[in-house]
Amino acid sequence: MTWTDERVELLKKLWSEGLSASQIANELGGVTRNAVIGKVHRLSLSGRAKPAGSSVPRPRRVRQAGPTRSSSMRMLTQGNVALKMRAEAIPEPRRIPLEEIVVPIALRASILTLTDTTCKWPIGEPGTEDFHFCGHNPRGGSPYCEYHSRVAYQTVDRRRERRAAG
Repeated sequence: MTWTDERVELLKKLWSEGLSASQIANELGGVTRNAVIGKVHRLSLSGRAKPAGSSVPRPRRVRQAGPTRSSSMRMLTQGNVALKMRAEAIPEPRRIPLEEIVVPIALRASILTLTDTTCKWPIGEPGTEDFHFCGHNPRGGSPYCEYHSRVAYQTVDRRRERRAAG
């Protein structure tokens, strides 16, 4: 598809009327939303009209500077109901070195006994007799238990601290 003068003029007209890039793409036919956006940027078009029905201003979210754990609100879901709960000040759990983690023999899982309800963190050297998986209950939506999730999924701040220390 090439941008003819007629198509560019129609694009400018529709853009100034406040149509979205998707709506313009549908109107023009044979062009994608992203192609419309790219052409709008290359033409340096701005100053769109407000789309119809947008006379009511949308409420803006106000962010607090540096919310604390004790004052932040959390959304919890229980069944189909979302509940707002105030997060209590929760002390950070003591960090245990990975080498000191002891998994009770009853919880140890082999590759054959792994399920959706077992932590899949490997422990030991694969191929050795004592190799196993953690086996604790996983944290919601994660393949790992709470401890191994903290090890596997590190925040950007923790990664920066490790790089600076190392």
